[in-house]
Amino acid sequence: MEFFGSVAGRLAAVGRELLVQALAVYATLLKVMLPALLVVKALDMAGATGWLAVLLSPSMQLVGLPDAMGLVWATAMLTNLYTAIAVYAGFAAQEPLTVAQATVLGTMMLVSHSLPVEGAVARASGVGWRATLLVRIGGALVLGALLHRVYASSAALQQPARLLGQAPPPDPALTAWALAQLQMLVWILVVIVALMTLLRLLRAVGIERLIHAMLAPLLNLIGIRREAANATVIGITLGLSFGGGLLIREARSGVLTPRDMLLVMSLLGLCHSLIEDTLLMLLLGAHLSGILWARLAFALVVVALIAHWPRRRAAAGAP
Repeated sequence: MEFFGSVAGRLAAVGRELLVQALAVYATLLKVMLPALLVVKALDMAGATGWLAVLLSPSMQLVGLPDAMGLVWATAMLTNLYTAIAVYAGFAAQEPLTVAQATVLGTMMLVSHSLPVEGAVARASGVGWRATLLVRIGGALVLGALLHRVYASSAALQQPARLLGQAPPPDPALTAWALAQLQMLVWILVVIVALMTLLRLLRAVGIERLIHAMLAPLLNLIGIRREAANATVIGITLGLSFGGGLLIREARSGVLTPRDMLLVMSLLGLCHSLIEDTLLMLLLGAHLSGILWARLAFALVVVALIAHWPRRRAAAGAP
């Protein structure tokens, strides 16, 4: 009985420790996300999405999309993927896209969505707004243009895209918006607690070391040190919103250098939440060749270039 009592006491102590750590991580994330969410809502109510869509319309020609898709992309950048899908559904009947076009649009949305919130997380992790916007908006345009050229030159995926589902239209009422944000924030706390518990278990049974060993060669190839493996796995699987608190904690722990965080956040900015977000873009009729494989390959190449560019300059004697 003493043995079981000792085990129960130890488990209770570990549980309390995990809860305290999770609440600390959550509090850090709330300080970043709450102001960003309020700013996004204010911009949306002021019509900023429409203004941004007008500015983005000319760039749609570069990626082979109708001008109206600028509104869909603008919605994704300022709000989230769910709202952008709802906006796209309104255009789909009048202006249907090919599978290639839906793939280009979906890939661009995946690379550059929820910028105010996720950019705030990146800023709290030590990566400035200019770097975030350059990597994510610039990356979306470059990748979109490359995919458009490949699909157009090969005449691939030119059949009409089928909208497989439709996100419910967002409720314009302020109270409905506030309730939706509250539900999201509560869910984030649940995810953080579950994630930290899982990480503790993985560390206890040695699987964390195995994950690090498996990721180390790939991360090293693109210039990311193995100490950043946890942050990378968190972001790739959960995304920047759910994993943001843990990413901020990693950045402030002192284990990761500013260069590490720049590379990690650049990789995650281009390619995060691989499962959930990819499945969402399948609703548009997009193809995995772009929304998953091309996005992943592009992210790895871009991060490798960012990692090695300063070294080339230093080797050449550049200031």
